[in-house]
Amino acid sequence: MSDTGGTREFAFELGLCAQLESTTDWIVGRQLGGAVDRTGRRIVDIVGVEMGAAFDDRAAITDRAIPVRAIESDVGVGEAVARRRAIRETPGLNETLVERAVDIGFFASERRSGRAYLRQTTRYPDAWFDRLVGIENKPDLGSPGALERQLRTDVSLGLFDHVILATESHVTRAHLNRIPEEVGVWRFQPETDKRAVIREPTALPTDDPGVELVERHPLETEVAIVGRAAKAAARRRIAERAYGKGWRTYDFPSCAHATATPDGRPRCTYFERVVDPGRACGADCDARESASPPDVDVDTLRASRTAWRRDPAGFRRQQSGLDRFQ
Repeated sequence: MSDTGGTREFAFELGLCAQLESTTDWIVGRQLGGAVDRTGRRIVDIVGVEMGAAFDDRAAITDRAIPVRAIESDVGVGEAVARRRAIRETPGLNETLVERAVDIGFFASERRSGRAYLRQTTRYPDAWFDRLVGIENKPDLGSPGALERQLRTDVSLGLFDHVILATESHVTRAHLNRIPEEVGVWRFQPETDKRAVIREPTALPTDDPGVELVERHPLETEVAIVGRAAKAAARRRIAERAYGKGWRTYDFPSCAHATATPDGRPRCTYFERVVDPGRACGADCDARESASPPDVDVDTLRASRTAWRRDPAGFRRQQSGLDRFQ
């Protein structure tokens, strides 16, 4: 088995996801973009999405993530909009995103006199989620890496309502003094599934403009001011990605030793621990024995443990008049 450190962090992250899924009402996602100006620059380990008043309306549309560009477009539930015009006049909307929106049932496609038109099958319920919680995992505080910079960026940007550091280490006063006071701290023990709150997080001003760290140089730091509208769009994107992806985003290895925990984490019976299939289960693993991967239906697991709704009926057939232009 290789990459023991990476496997430990992976097991810690999945253990915390499973614990949150069983002890909260959150929609839990992992490894999601947490920046606005440079979307791929900050990846948040775990995101918790608190359900809002219109959650059931959102769950009834699709079990996949709805493209934010489609939500923000001029395509509505009223009069159909010419497909070319919608793409031309909506920044970032392209044919691929339109096809995805049609495929998941958020857009319906019509034809009139040989021209393609689009309409939403139902109104998008903005109030489907409430708070967003961003969690940074650092099992070993003895090797913090860029932890302080990451957390200071999260606080100054204010994209998440709460930011939390989760660790397996004993947390000292010195550790607490090195991170922003707004950041909450949890100590999580994967072996016992115990989570202790060391410090409660402070609510961040998500409705205000934020400051995103873009680049740091020896003599200067480049930042971007992120406005309210951009933050709102980014929060919607994060919530949608969490809803569509969840946290079981890995493939189970094709190995005779591969199995799954009751909550769907990949486990190796040879090494008797949760493993990261992408790093630890390659051809260089001495214990590998080729076999079919374990038969695990992660969507069924998720649907049985959370409010996420698998394969809803949607609204494609409930919109009147869609067939008359076909």
